[in-house]
Amino acid sequence: MTLALLFPGQGSQAVGMGAALADAFGSARDVFAEIDQALGQDLSGLMRNGPEDQLTLTENAQPALMAVSLAVIRVLEKDFGVSVTKAGFVAGHSLGEYSALAGAGALSIADTAKLLKLRGQAMQRAVPVGQGAMASLIGPKTDLALAEAAAAAGAEVGVCVVANDNNNGNVVISGEKAAVDRAIEKAKELGARAIPLNVSAPFHCPLMQPAADEMATALATAALLAPAVPVVANVTARPETDADTIRRLLVEQVTGRVRWRESMEWMATEGGVTRFVEIGSGKVLTGMAKRIAPDAESLALNSPEDIEAFAKSLAH
Repeated sequence: MTLALLFPGQGSQAVGMGAALADAFGSARDVFAEIDQALGQDLSGLMRNGPEDQLTLTENAQPALMAVSLAVIRVLEKDFGVSVTKAGFVAGHSLGEYSALAGAGALSIADTAKLLKLRGQAMQRAVPVGQGAMASLIGPKTDLALAEAAAAAGAEVGVCVVANDNNNGNVVISGEKAAVDRAIEKAKELGARAIPLNVSAPFHCPLMQPAADEMATALATAALLAPAVPVVANVTARPETDADTIRRLLVEQVTGRVRWRESMEWMATEGGVTRFVEIGSGKVLTGMAKRIAPDAESLALNSPEDIEAFAKSLAH
């Protein structure tokens, strides 16, 4: 059995996230305290109590999601003796790639929190509110080819690209609002449903270049080591272990496509993964895994009970 650990991206945040972990495990509380100190902010209080509109802000949601993921990793290690090195691969969706790298020891928790705070702020600064948009194209006819055709129609009037290739039936486009609106019309003509996303900026498209430039400066001086487990990168959909390559790919990831479907397909076929375990808040990636790799086992570690059951399953 080859195991892959998956780390969620934005959209999986919710008020109360991490509270059960903090109540049950001192090791989880330590992670939250470390992140609060690194940011000079009561992020753990915001995660536990809200308000939701503040938690949903990109600059808060990104480090918050990482915090819960790393708390789960710390609990597995400290309380159950389960090392990340039990996994053949780690992978994270967008910001989750930072969580994956921290979980695999490539970045410190404090540095990861600061980088994600900056990443959220930089993405917000890159495009004035209202100028960009994102939309999810869904339905049985939706695949990458349909989404690219819709994005091409949108690109006739402005920037519009495929941002997230999540799985067949769920592909996200991103760009200038007028261009995304045109792409939505085309997608509907092609037989997809299109849902405008309630996001504060058009992520993973060329409009994010100013944010990529900011991240390039920050990552240039960040202490980034080779991960203990290969990280399947969003940009290449292949395992990466070289620190300098990962540094470059994290910059490219800001404007580049999240190749999640391809990453999961590679792990399930070439990587021999038979068990996908989502680490952190929510079950979004677990749902995607079941659609992309139906023959593999997929589960999410959301609660203390989930973590304990998972640790026992490894012991057997």
